[in-house]
Amino acid sequence: MLTEIALFPLSSVLMPLSRIPLQIFEQRYVDLVARSMRENEGFGVVWLEQGSEVSGGSLDLPNISQLGTYALIVDWDQLPNGLLGISIEGRQRLTVESVWREADGLIKADVVLDAPPGKVALPNQYDGLTEVLKSLLRHPQVSQLNLPLDFTDGWTVGFQLAQLLPLDESIKYALLGIDSLEQLLEELDKLLREMSGEDPA
Repeated sequence: MLTEIALFPLSSVLMPLSRIPLQIFEQRYVDLVARSMRENEGFGVVWLEQGSEVSGGSLDLPNISQLGTYALIVDWDQLPNGLLGISIEGRQRLTVESVWREADGLIKADVVLDAPPGKVALPNQYDGLTEVLKSLLRHPQVSQLNLPLDFTDGWTVGFQLAQLLPLDESIKYALLGIDSLEQLLEELDKLLREMSGEDPA
């Protein structure tokens, strides 16, 4: 079923069950944030793909990814630089079907929303991923996000690791597109082995 929502294109990929901080300065997005908080509704976060032709050649629309994440604002504050700072939390994956720009410059789309990821026990062979996630959570900037933690849930561990690891955004986008929890965890395990210089085999 198609759902009409506003889109927030970012140069970063947002994973479900994860959070990222944003600085809001463009008026159209200030208005979007105000409306989202007032009406307690979310918006779609899509990856801004530089140099691609995803938009179908339209000069009026940015080159955005087809997959994205439905997000809700979970915290906000006035930053020292005077800008509005918000934290957004990914809830579920979405697929963009059609895109257009409103008169005020806001980008909207018809999207198909996936069901939110259900809780699935983390397989024992991936306990090492939990330890990596726990070490990342000790970083001051990460701890400030107050992530919704559940080290027994495979999707939570997988998506939050994918969000926090220093990976290229194209790799994160590929991870977002994985439907199988086992495959997601396997890919993350392989990536961590590569990052540490181990033989992924």
